[in-house]
Amino acid sequence: MQQGRTTISKFLIEQLRGAEDQADLAALLIDVTAAVKSIASMTAKGALGGFLGSLGTENVQGETQKKLDVLSNDAMIQACEWGGLVAGMASEEMDDPYTLPKEFERGPYLLVFDPLDGSSNIDVNVSVGTIFSVLRHTKIGDPATADYLRPGVEQVAAGYAIYGPATMMVLTVGKGTHGFTLDREIGNFILTHPDLKIPEDTSEFAINASNERFWEPPVQRYVAECKAGKTGDRGRDFNMRWIASMVADVHRILMRGGIFMYPKDTKDLSKPGRLRLMYEANPIGFIVEQAGGAASTGRARIMSVPPTSLHQRVPVMLGSKNEIERLERYHREYDSGEDKPFVSPLFKDRSLYSDDARA
Repeated sequence: MQQGRTTISKFLIEQLRGAEDQADLAALLIDVTAAVKSIASMTAKGALGGFLGSLGTENVQGETQKKLDVLSNDAMIQACEWGGLVAGMASEEMDDPYTLPKEFERGPYLLVFDPLDGSSNIDVNVSVGTIFSVLRHTKIGDPATADYLRPGVEQVAAGYAIYGPATMMVLTVGKGTHGFTLDREIGNFILTHPDLKIPEDTSEFAINASNERFWEPPVQRYVAECKAGKTGDRGRDFNMRWIASMVADVHRILMRGGIFMYPKDTKDLSKPGRLRLMYEANPIGFIVEQAGGAASTGRARIMSVPPTSLHQRVPVMLGSKNEIERLERYHREYDSGEDKPFVSPLFKDRSLYSDDARA
């Protein structure tokens, strides 16, 4: 396969040769790319197409739905429901799994997706994306909700599209992670970033620092060390980045390394994490691991977490392997009581009579 000349369909034929149901899986992923092209067209038109703004409704997550959230959800369903390749679909924007119309044949796969990740950024023209995951379905008839509740290790494919200056799709079928760029002139995705690799070490991290006071001590400890730079325990300077669009932050990590953190916090005790296991953490975790990175909750491998509900939330830490292993170690030490109590610099006592003041 020559870089810049291989279409996504040719790539999938080569990657899936000899695999079970390889033709069906390749065909399903091509249907997903058709949906991505439609969503890319809508996001590119923005206000010119009347696609911006809120619908004034909320999804099952309690989040305000944007017009493009619903339109993107519809685009994915319409592209994938009719081909006899899926038995059902589940979306972050729908309370329950989508049941196919009776006239459509049921297929061997389940498709799980976030139709427009980072949609809060739509109106300010920041990059957003689509995330998807494919599971094999072996039962007869329409799947029940329980059929979707499978750990990430059972995914047969996962990917995301990012709608930025160029539209790209990043994909894995368990044989590495590969990036494709949409050539708008020919209307096809072309392989431009084969076999992406995340460096094991990094000096860049992405986190919403405004939540620092709500983080658990292991995360406060890690970030404080990074911010201390050369003068601290790490002995080198770090850069902090935060786009507030998971796809955009993860894409940067795939291109040049780094880690992304959306950890457990005490801001809302009803939510053990911010990101959805099925729609975001598992597919992105699969992509990152296939690129040589790691994906963790801080206490467990993300793809080993057993799902308990369709919209389950989990803490997410992923990217460069050695930094994720350090974060996991900090969590182990905290849980076992091995580490010394961490006090955030935000809350240190200040006094005119401190040691510094007396010096």
